[in-house]
Amino acid sequence: MAENLIVAPAQQVTARRVADDRPWQWLQQGWQDLSRMPLVSLTYGAGIVAAGYLLVYLFWRVEAPYLVLPLAGGFLLIAPLVAVGLYDASRRLQAGQPVDLITSLFAWRRPIRVALFGIVLLLLHFAWMRTAILWFVLYFHTGTPPLEALPLYLLRPENLPFLVIGTLLGAVFALFAFAISVVSLPLLLDRDIDVVSAILLSLRAVQLNPKAMALWAGLIALFTAAGLVTGFIGLGLLFPLVAHATWHAYRDLVA
Repeated sequence: MAENLIVAPAQQVTARRVADDRPWQWLQQGWQDLSRMPLVSLTYGAGIVAAGYLLVYLFWRVEAPYLVLPLAGGFLLIAPLVAVGLYDASRRLQAGQPVDLITSLFAWRRPIRVALFGIVLLLLHFAWMRTAILWFVLYFHTGTPPLEALPLYLLRPENLPFLVIGTLLGAVFALFAFAISVVSLPLLLDRDIDVVSAILLSLRAVQLNPKAMALWAGLIALFTAAGLVTGFIGLGLLFPLVAHATWHAYRDLVA
């Protein structure tokens, strides 16, 4: 069943309902894409792992390890932008076109609207980092915790409110980013449509499919958590898997 939403003067784009368990099918299709182009997919994954280790190292070098936790949470906000090349790879694979690493790396340069939406996600990420730092400063206003043992210090029972509220704040930012980007970037890559209209269509898709979108958001959060818990190693496989699956989610959710 579909409901129409006119999002651009020159064309009509439709957000439609899907089965509540459809995300499992997206993952299966994403895995098929990954299996058919492992070099492209796993290169992206390796890049994510390397970038994670590099940023953690830099934060420790400048004695700012407290930024590692909000950085990990902020990954959910900017991941759709990083995955644009993988969306394009799945698009090419579905269209029967050749797929290579160089083409996917520069896919984001073609439509300027992709870059504009990327700015929206980056601004959202900066807002989250500011919020996380502010919460850290407010909670530990009586004194800075020992930075050399910060992870273990934060796990103390008395610091549970800090972790709970910080997690809830991060969830708000992550859910908002998910709602505006669940189909936006693949849509901008695939069709001639403006950024605002793409965001509105993404929100409409979420509104039409609350159960499917809740499952999809939960799976993404679970995979991201698994990737972070494994010291970023798991992201090497899970990041390209989710990215390819996102392309198929877009194809299902947008007629």
